[in-house]
Amino acid sequence: MNSRMSEAHYTGCLLGGACGDALGWPVEFESLERIRQLTDWDGLTEMTPGKDGLYEITDDTQMTLFTAEGLLRGLTSARAAGTPPDYVAALQRSFLCWLATQGERGSESYPKGEQAGWLLGIEGLHQRRGPGTTCLSALRALRFSGSAIAANGSKGCGGIMRAAPAGLLAARLETGELSSTAGLAFEMGWQAAAITHGDPSGYFPAGVLAAVIACVVRGESIKEGVERSLVLLSAREDSGETIGALQAALTLAQDRSQAPSPETVETLGAGWIGSEALAIGLYCALVAGDDLARGVRLAVNHSGDSDSTGSIAGNLLGALHGEGAIPARWLERLELAEVIRQVGSDLLAGEGAAGWLTKYPAL
Repeated sequence: MNSRMSEAHYTGCLLGGACGDALGWPVEFESLERIRQLTDWDGLTEMTPGKDGLYEITDDTQMTLFTAEGLLRGLTSARAAGTPPDYVAALQRSFLCWLATQGERGSESYPKGEQAGWLLGIEGLHQRRGPGTTCLSALRALRFSGSAIAANGSKGCGGIMRAAPAGLLAARLETGELSSTAGLAFEMGWQAAAITHGDPSGYFPAGVLAAVIACVVRGESIKEGVERSLVLLSAREDSGETIGALQAALTLAQDRSQAPSPETVETLGAGWIGSEALAIGLYCALVAGDDLARGVRLAVNHSGDSDSTGSIAGNLLGALHGEGAIPARWLERLELAEVIRQVGSDLLAGEGAAGWLTKYPAL
């Protein structure tokens, strides 16, 4: 088992997700029939330039970056205070900073009077790119039921699409038994999602994505990471829908009679809810082989939440194959590529990174 605990795999995970996000965004609300009409039946295979000729990211990548910031600020705060990390509190602060970038600075929940992390000051993140209504409403209200779970019944995919940093950080922090690494990643991932999504099918898929990514960068295959996640889910109440989605993705990937195609992808759902987005992203990553672009393209060409499923597949394949597997032509014009790359590097480097306390100050 060869470790993938390298900068190339950490940056590859986040950049791969951003590329899937940017590739899928232009067709997010289009039917498969319409996508084929727009692309002469070939499906979307290349990026569509947006403003200034850049391949634009959406709220999926924006919130992924703020998830990383929140987790790293939680770690900084814990080490400064000599206490266990309160990742949920730190994530709430960073998500409120993301909310401010969406033109919501007047929110009563905005953390005034404390030092913000560095991402709030990046002008390119102050773009409203189709933010999910559940994320917006949950953060405006910031009301929680028991165990810091959002007081709503949402099972949307807005929790899973931002969970990759939890897997990367857990792999760095827990270097012992892989079962422990997967367990830590799962906890961090689902708790991050539960801040805005209150249904188990909205937050458990985020825990699974984090756990699989943690296992992959520690050296396991995607399939092995899924199998570990099934063990973790078996001990959780109300995890049946997520378990079913994982089993459906594994079964379909192993079925040689079903060639990978948009029609095959659509048998797993549309990706609007967390469990379906997880199944589509995993399936596309499992059948992609060594070809990251193939997996991401497959993940965006369907009648559903194309940017989120593309992002999930890109996270998985980027963690597996590294940044070098991403087409250079995609990265050259990817919006905020250097910021995304820096965050990936920081998740691996930790407190030794340059300018750490300025970027990730204690709460």
